[in-house]
Amino acid sequence: MDNSLRRYLKISFINLGIVAAIGSILRYKIAYSLPFVDQKHLLHAHSNFAFVGWISHTLMVLMIYYLQNQTGKDEYAYYKKYLVANLVAAYGMLIVFPIQGYGLFSIFFSMLSIIVAYTFAYSFWRDLNLLKEKSIVHSWFKGALLLNIVSSAGTFALTYMMVNRIVHQTWYLGAQYYYLHFQYNGWFLFVCIGLLYTLVPKELSQEKVHKQIFWLFMLSIFPAYFLSALWMPLPSWMFIVIIIASLAQFYAWVLLVIFLYKNRHNIANTLSIHGKRLLLLSGIALTVKFSLQLGSNIPALSKLAFGFRPIVIAYLHLVFLGVITLFLLGYIFSFVNRKARKWMLIGLTFFAVGIFFNEFVLMVQGVASFSYTAIPYINQILLIVALTMFFGILLMAISRFKRDKPKS
Repeated sequence: MDNSLRRYLKISFINLGIVAAIGSILRYKIAYSLPFVDQKHLLHAHSNFAFVGWISHTLMVLMIYYLQNQTGKDEYAYYKKYLVANLVAAYGMLIVFPIQGYGLFSIFFSMLSIIVAYTFAYSFWRDLNLLKEKSIVHSWFKGALLLNIVSSAGTFALTYMMVNRIVHQTWYLGAQYYYLHFQYNGWFLFVCIGLLYTLVPKELSQEKVHKQIFWLFMLSIFPAYFLSALWMPLPSWMFIVIIIASLAQFYAWVLLVIFLYKNRHNIANTLSIHGKRLLLLSGIALTVKFSLQLGSNIPALSKLAFGFRPIVIAYLHLVFLGVITLFLLGYIFSFVNRKARKWMLIGLTFFAVGIFFNEFVLMVQGVASFSYTAIPYINQILLIVALTMFFGILLMAISRFKRDKPKS
């Protein structure tokens, strides 16, 4: 990777650190008093910056890196404007949301991020079509770009309701989960699977099973949205469609895991030892995610899950941190930063341990909520876990900057 794109990955680590720092502040405010901070406004800043400043920014950098490898040209020169505009939108939301919540300026920066998504999708799709060699990677990237655009309908709906002060809980949650679904399970996940396929030898990636896996995911993702809306009054036939969609995704994931396991030696040769471990942890988290999706088809479990906030938060963090973030770190440490320093590894360990305990504690809190049992010092424990993840990211960021610092 050239120095220009490396600089943008440095920004990725800074942004991830900011996400963790805000998460720690939010946890502190729940455990203790912090009257000058508006929890809801800061939460909007946290989530929007995490999506745009950390995940989307990093995905765009790695996609440009892939295109650069395929063309042998300096693609950064053309795509720089998208990276800069995306960062302007991300930092704009980071600054404005804590001040005004949903208002004129926060909506402006939100719309800017959508414009960047649309224009980046057009340019990247066009450039993929110009490549002489076609690959299954292109299908996943194109699917991701399309679903990123699809997800924006949720943002438009939320903005419309906020501006017009429409208070309708079902519509609000429906639009919110729509956006989250097509971001998490579409844009984020599809790019990551596309990047995963860049590890597969070309002759193996041409097998028919890969097209089958892609179309199972692509066709099932639309009805799978209603897995996040089982609390709505849906017709009986819709539940059958939802079950088929969740089974299709689980089956597609099993097919991919079987293929990866059979060809693990060919694929593992391209990865660093730390990259292998992170990608394995990400795969385990994704398996848990698809298993939970199947379980959510049971009405009693679904009502319990959506009725208790800790379980919803645990699920969202499982995907955001356990699946996507660990995958991106594993990919970066395999191709961009293969020789990780001591402090980098220590930071990775703290971060991974923090993710595990975050999920574990939220799960315990969620299960205890079923019987309305209060766990002593649970908010303080979650604060310590959040600080552990922040400390891990801080060590990684410091180590990365020291690594790239020129010697005098």
